[in-house]
Amino acid sequence: MSVRTVLVQATAVALSVAALAAPAVAAAPAGNGSHDATRRAVEAAVADGVPGVTATAQDGRKVWATTAGVGDLGTGEPRSAADRYRVGSITKTFVATVLLQLEAEGRLSLDDTVEKWLPGVVHGHGHDGRRITVRQLLNHTSGIFNYTADDDFGRTYFLKDGFDEHRYDTKKPADLVAVAMSHAPDFAPGTSWNYSNTNYVLAGMVIESVTGRPYATEIRHRIIEPLKLTATSVPGTRVTVPRPSSRAYSKLAQTATGPTYDVTRLNPSIAFSAGEMISDSADLNRFYRALLRGNLLPPKQLKEMKTTVKAEALRNVDYGLGLMDRELSCGVHVWGHDGGIHGSVSSAVTTADGRHSLAVNFNGDWSGEGEAVIEAEFCGE
Repeated sequence: MSVRTVLVQATAVALSVAALAAPAVAAAPAGNGSHDATRRAVEAAVADGVPGVTATAQDGRKVWATTAGVGDLGTGEPRSAADRYRVGSITKTFVATVLLQLEAEGRLSLDDTVEKWLPGVVHGHGHDGRRITVRQLLNHTSGIFNYTADDDFGRTYFLKDGFDEHRYDTKKPADLVAVAMSHAPDFAPGTSWNYSNTNYVLAGMVIESVTGRPYATEIRHRIIEPLKLTATSVPGTRVTVPRPSSRAYSKLAQTATGPTYDVTRLNPSIAFSAGEMISDSADLNRFYRALLRGNLLPPKQLKEMKTTVKAEALRNVDYGLGLMDRELSCGVHVWGHDGGIHGSVSSAVTTADGRHSLAVNFNGDWSGEGEAVIEAEFCGE
């Protein structure tokens, strides 16, 4: 795993998405409903070295699930379609949804400056919260340095020696922002695009400033409870993943070779609102289907969320407000997000009409490609 990312390792897997320009095309399930191509892609990921994979697709009312490989390298217990797992940067779509709901309620504007809601927080080494808007946080055009790209942070939390010592550390969001503020911005606000987890730590802090309540409380009240997402949680500092769940594995190195380590237990506060959530594949499908069908946002806010900028240096990816648009090889567009954190790489996408959705998780962070499974589900023969 790169020293430079954990939340972004699968966001490199996580940032494969595409254009808003054309209307999304609804696709039939792969193989005329057989899902054979999807099953082959899942099995290929295990053959390529991922311990195990779980995937669930839904097309209309038809739900299909498959697993491959193991959920526990020690016991050989297989993965389950009901597995809960850390979803990493998929958290960002939940955070953006809450902020857009607050905008719809007239409690903030996406064009408010960060300084308005977080006075003095974005400051130092050229960062200036007076020049950055909430919208620029959500679409990654703020230029704010990505705290997970800090070399010291990477050695402390993503490589073996540091992880062993610090896996249970509690980090406050202000600590994460302070890491970013010790670096110069990547670019002037609004002039380019770069994925930065700091943007979404700040977005969570904005939610708390606007509402006076923890961002996790707002997500539970506004999304998890209304949609009855019974496998979804915002763990805070809880180090375990609720059952049923598999173990999570990492190389804790800058290469994909060498020993494999169990990284299931960790304090996810190092991710905060950029990537701490836990869910399962069925819940993720339900969430994205509801979102794209307009059940969580009024039309104006959903349109804003789907207004994208080019995710530079990423193939076939445009980025909206916590929502990515990926154009597949067959011309189908799917909307969603990917996410990664120690030992877990996930993707969740749906067509624009919310009819056909897929969520997939790999319980190893050094191999596996969500893109291949998505291509198989929506374009496979």
